[in-house]
Order: sequence, then C-alpha cells, then structure tokens
Amino acid sequence: MKKILVGLVGLVFLLGACNTGKSEEKTDSTETKAAQETTLYFVRHGKTMFNTTGQVQGWSDTPLTDEGVQGAKDLAVGLKETPFVLAYSSDLGRAMSTANYVLAEGDRKGIELETLSGLREWNYGGYEGRDNADMWTPIFEKNGLKFDEEWTQYGELTRKLSDEEIADEIAANDKTGTAENYKEIVKRSKEAMDQILAEAKAKGGGNVLIVAHGSEIPTILEILVPGGYQGEDIKNCSVTTVKVKDAAFSIDKIGDLSYLEKGKE
Repeated sequence: MKKILVGLVGLVFLLGACNTGKSEEKTDSTETKAAQETTLYFVRHGKTMFNTTGQVQGWSDTPLTDEGVQGAKDLAVGLKETPFVLAYSSDLGRAMSTANYVLAEGDRKGIELETLSGLREWNYGGYEGRDNADMWTPIFEKNGLKFDEEWTQYGELTRKLSDEEIADEIAANDKTGTAENYKEIVKRSKEAMDQILAEAKAKGGGNVLIVAHGSEIPTILEILVPGGYQGEDIKNCSVTTVKVKDAAFSIDKIGDLSYLEKGKE
C-alpha cells in the first residue's frame, strides 16, 4: 500500500513539473515575440545655415544654427525617457550633431552612434549651394505652379508628382549631370535600411534612432510602406515613427513635433 502511495505522489509531482515546463515555454515564446517588435524613430536634423538662407542643401553640409542647436537640445529632452537599443545617422555633420545631442540626454549607456552614407540627403549635383529658386522654379512652372520661399504650393506639387518624378526631374535639369536620380537614391537608402533592420533583429527589437533628412526620410518611407507617405511636412527636429512587427511595416506618425514641444516645457 505504501509503495502505491509513493508511486502516485511521484506521478503527481512529475505531471506538475511537465505542466510547469510548458507554462514557462509559453511565457518565453510570448516574451520573444514581444521583444522582436521594433519602432524606428526617424528624426530630421536641426535647422542649418542653408535652411535659413534658402540655399539647396543635399550632400553639401552647413552647421546647425543657434536655433537648430536649441531645437536639437529640446528634442533630446523630449526623447529623454525613450529608450533606444541602436542609433544611426547619415554621415553629414548636421545629422551627426543632432543625433549626438539626442544621445546626450537620458540613459544611453552602451549606445554608440553609427553613421551610414546611405542615409544622406538626396545629392542635388550642380544645384548644391545655389538658391532654392534655381532648382525648384522650373519644376513648379512646368506643373502650373509658382515657387516661393515659404513653399506655399509644395503640397500641390507633391500631389501632382511622386518623389521619383521630382528626383528624376532634378537630375534631368542638372547641367553638370551629377545629381542623383531616384533609382540611385533608393539603392543606397535600401542598403542602409537593410543593415539597420538586420542589426535591430539581432538585438531582439526595440526602439531605433535614425537621424536623416527632409527628402531622405520620405524616400525611406516609400521603401518600407509604399504609398504611406502623402506629402506630409517633415520639419526640422520632427519625429516620424514606423512600427515593425513580423516583417510587416506600418507608419505610426509623420513629422511629429510633440517631442520637440515636450522638451521646451
């Protein structure tokens, strides 16, 4: 009789251990799935000298103005409580400066900024450094619109032309033949994003900081979520977020200024 009781107790213990193992396995699986979720935080750099003087700025690079520095610092405070697992920027000075201001706030231990040339702004070739009007007026007029320094009709232009058409028009108009066409921009942008996404996956997901540029960010959005960008304004120090889950991409917000405003409080 004692042997039977001992046997029953052992069986109950064994079943309990098996059930516990299954429960833990399920919990681990759930945690792994949650950990693989990634949010990409695309930040446009702070305001620069060429942004202020109305000059074409692609691969040419000018420093942040006092306003641009303050904007980057305010944004950094606004993002202070947002943890990042990785941080990237283009290798242009204005993007690197902005990224470093952001990484100076909050608990960023172990995070090093990685710069990627594939995240650069569009290369405007012979238009670099010239007045914005020199490059944009022919394109606006061709589409029955008028260019002004307030970009009043830019939204109408983007409703008429895709980013691909705009980039290719600029390249076609550039007499030096050095401006990038859209295919070239997409190629190096995709290579950069492939690297970022692979490294984020290896980290197990999380929030990723990516500091880039006003035309480059929409290009990346089109790569990740075709048709998701509809010409929304992406101001200096704005944040655009993209969710990545199970290899699917969804745009959360475009040109969000709430972090910037929060940092000013």
